[in-house]
Amino acid sequence: MASILGLLLLAGAPQPRALADAEKAADAERAVDVAPVRAGRRDGRLIRVPLPITGAVDTQVIAAANEALRDMPDGPERPVLIFEFSSSGGETGEGSDFGRSLALARYLADPDASTALTVAYVPEVLKGHAVLPAIACEEIIMGREGSQIGEAGIDEPPEQSPNATLRSGYRETAERRRTIPPEVALAMLDKNLELLKVETDLGPEFALRSELDELRERRTFGESDITVLSPPGELLLLSGNEARQNGFAKYLVADRAKLAEELNLPLSALDDNPSLGGEWRPVRVLLEGPITPRAVSDVRRTIATQVRDRGVNFVCLEIDSPGGSLADSMSLVDFLANQDPAKVRIVAYVPVSAQADAALVAMAADQLVVKHDAVLGGKGELDASPEEIELVREPLRDNVDRGVAQNWSLTAALVDPSVRVYRYTNRRTGSVAYFSPEELAERDDAEEWNQGAEVTRGDQPLRVTGDRAGELGMARHVVEDFADLKRQYNLEGEIALAEPSWADHRIDALAAPAVAWMLLLIGGAALYAELQVPGIGIGAFVAGICFLLFFWSRFLDGTANWLEVLLFAAGICCVLLELFVLPGTGIFGLGGGLLVIVSLVLASQTFVIPHNAYEMRELRNSLLSLLAVGVCLGVAAMIMRRYLPHSPLFSMMMLEPPSHAELEDLSQRESMANFAHLLGMHGIAMTQLTPSGKARFAGELVDVIADSEVIDRGAEVVVSEVHGTRVVVRSAAGRA
Repeated sequence: MASILGLLLLAGAPQPRALADAEKAADAERAVDVAPVRAGRRDGRLIRVPLPITGAVDTQVIAAANEALRDMPDGPERPVLIFEFSSSGGETGEGSDFGRSLALARYLADPDASTALTVAYVPEVLKGHAVLPAIACEEIIMGREGSQIGEAGIDEPPEQSPNATLRSGYRETAERRRTIPPEVALAMLDKNLELLKVETDLGPEFALRSELDELRERRTFGESDITVLSPPGELLLLSGNEARQNGFAKYLVADRAKLAEELNLPLSALDDNPSLGGEWRPVRVLLEGPITPRAVSDVRRTIATQVRDRGVNFVCLEIDSPGGSLADSMSLVDFLANQDPAKVRIVAYVPVSAQADAALVAMAADQLVVKHDAVLGGKGELDASPEEIELVREPLRDNVDRGVAQNWSLTAALVDPSVRVYRYTNRRTGSVAYFSPEELAERDDAEEWNQGAEVTRGDQPLRVTGDRAGELGMARHVVEDFADLKRQYNLEGEIALAEPSWADHRIDALAAPAVAWMLLLIGGAALYAELQVPGIGIGAFVAGICFLLFFWSRFLDGTANWLEVLLFAAGICCVLLELFVLPGTGIFGLGGGLLVIVSLVLASQTFVIPHNAYEMRELRNSLLSLLAVGVCLGVAAMIMRRYLPHSPLFSMMMLEPPSHAELEDLSQRESMANFAHLLGMHGIAMTQLTPSGKARFAGELVDVIADSEVIDRGAEVVVSEVHGTRVVVRSAAGRA
């Protein structure tokens, strides 16, 4: 590398071809330096056992195990079948069917299954009869924090002991595998048994209290050598540490990555298989162009609909994007990271490029597949600011390390130039990993790793080709084309392209900026018209429908939440309070208007404070659109006030404004509080009196109150009482 650069300097200005050759040489040099060590790994498969074990769970797990055994090649070491007893819903196995659990346990304990090493992985808590197939495995591995196993009889009636069939099933399974002693298994099943740990002359043994005398005949021990593990009246429940100390659990691991390391397996062996012995039901979803709120919303809705309504269990998310908004990308990252890998496998496919924040979306999938010459990471259409990157650094650590990468550093480096990633080699195992010094300091085995060459540049985000992504372990497969991807996953036939439905198109149409702001304009105009007449009429109805459609479209488009709706409702209430309850204060009017403006702006974007050029442009567009709506609303109000009272269609909704002379006369009369001259006069109701409204008497427009009845507009009225400015009228027809 140094010699190439020296020649370039001596030659003067570098030529393009020379620069390209130098870059290729540098890439080749780094490729040799970072090639991971994968030799000596054994083959294995992970099969998740859904909890509780009911219905057809046992047959599905057995079918998946048989399929895995057929696919795994022969080697010097037995392959490994890992059965993970866990559930995305937090179930612990309570409610498992004994017959189904026993059938699965007998399959696992059968000698024919010994062609593979069977391992029960209990990452959290396992109870009920689901314990039975776990103890039928050759090894048990439990989680490091909070894991427990036991209380197998928790679903049995508490007032009676388990019947002979249950006891026989547990004893038979434990005796065939000896993963845990039969006495321990029975203590998990029957709370009436007392389990003892006895330190004999030949080592520790486990016995029930009823079998202690028989053990004395075979072993030598004293009373001080006896420890009660499970007293009568309690089902045995062992923590991970207790199971490890007593020799029931072989390892305690923090996560799947550590599990793969302990079993000498590649991390890819621990992928979930949502097909569970069945068939893949695949679909393609496209994410093309800049990352925008609408693009993210379309992808989220499409995937959710396909998985929920059509039973899809394999989603190929095809990404070709220069990036866009980091906040919107992180919204999609969070969505992908929270999909249950036991129900659907999401594979990100990058045929051309996934730059900047679009690379984070690709890394958030369960697996990443790239073409050889594809581009991942680096600078995209817009650069994220340091403040914005700092805000998403923690979510990146939580969401993007779900199997495609063993750490968060490489993924963060795709958008954050401050992350320095190095090649590390484990002195004990020889394995290779890539992470930053900050991530190394967080590891329990930090002292076992030797630092090697840096794989980042330090002055810009990490940018890698498809081949490079495969070398670094970021991509699961590097393929020639989409047909090659299908071969990697044994997918046959055409894979349907999932596109937004007609309902999604309607939502997009409503969410289009022009339509959304038109809804606001119509709603505002209708609300203004309603305020010109008393009561609730067609104006309020139209305004409510328009505002409802606006926020509904914003909800489904992913840019609004309940906060925006509450701010808008509070703003409207404050404005009405200013107009009708506390006029003249100004505080509620100004504050309410500000709340309405803030709610509409927030409902049009996914961020509160802009952090980059893209978000600044979105904020500017939102403010300009809102200003345009305000101007149009002012013009509409002027037109309605001047012309609509004379229109046959709208004359029933609005009053004709009084003339200048009428206003002066009315103001003078109201200030003098002299309406006695109206007593007994006949007039015409200009509005519906319910009971208040307006009436005209000999050319005078006066505020009146109907006397205990509703009087229709246009009806003849007569003044019955006058109290200062309070004029009471009744229907002239009623008088007659």
